[in-house]
Amino acid sequence: MMKGGQRIATATGVMLADPDGIGNARLGASEALFDPKFWQSRGELAAVSGGRGSAWFVGSAANPWVLRHYRRGGFIARISEDRYWWSGEERVRSFAEWRLLLKLAQRGLSVPKPVAAFYRRDGLTYRCDLITERIAHTQSLSAVLGAGPLAESSWRAIGVAIARLHREGVDHADLNAHNILLGPGGRVSIVDFDRGRVREPGAWTARNLERLKRSLEKISATLPPERFALAHWNELLAGYQAD
Repeated sequence: MMKGGQRIATATGVMLADPDGIGNARLGASEALFDPKFWQSRGELAAVSGGRGSAWFVGSAANPWVLRHYRRGGFIARISEDRYWWSGEERVRSFAEWRLLLKLAQRGLSVPKPVAAFYRRDGLTYRCDLITERIAHTQSLSAVLGAGPLAESSWRAIGVAIARLHREGVDHADLNAHNILLGPGGRVSIVDFDRGRVREPGAWTARNLERLKRSLEKISATLPPERFALAHWNELLAGYQAD
C-alpha cells in the first residue's frame, strides 16, 4: 500500500512525492526528475502522442513511469501555453491530481499510481508536472479502434470501469477515447484526472458519458462503420448499468 505524499522543497519549486516510489527506483527527490533532458541523458525517454499536454514515457523497465507537463487548451493557450494563475498550493493542478490518484488507487480502482508532482511558482503564475506509474501492456481505446473493431465484451467492460468510477463519486473532467486504456484479459484502466474531483451524485455522470460519446464519434468519423456504431454504445451502456 502506498504511503501519503511527502512535501519536499527544491531549489526552485516544491515536490509532492511517494518516498517509496522514488526510493525503489534509486532516484533522489530532485526537480531534475521532471526535466525530459534528465531522462534523455539516461537513455530513458520516449515521447507519447495524443492529448494537448506534453508527455513522455520515462524510467527503467523495472520502474516505468509517465511524465506529463501540464499545458493549457483552448483560447487561453494563445496567451500562455503552460502557466496557471496562482491561488495557493492546495489548488496546484498536479498536486490535486496526485492526491486524487492516490485515493483512487487505494480504493482499488484501475488508475495509474502517482509517483511525484512538482510546481514552480513565478509571481502570480506557476507551471507544474506530474509523474505516474505507467500501466503496462495497454493501448488507448482510440488506438485500438484505429486498428480494428472491438469485441462486445470489451465495450461492456469499458462501461463497467466507468460505472465503478462514478460509484466512487469520481467526476472525470475529460473522459474521452484517448484516456481509456485497454489491456490483456479485458482489463480497462482510465487515466488523466486533471481537474477531476470526488463529488455527490448528479447530472455530471451523464455529462461524462456524453463527452465520451462525442469523442468516439469524432475519432470514428473517418474509420470503417464497424469500428463504432450505436450498437457498440448500447453495449457500453449495458455494462455501465449492470455494474
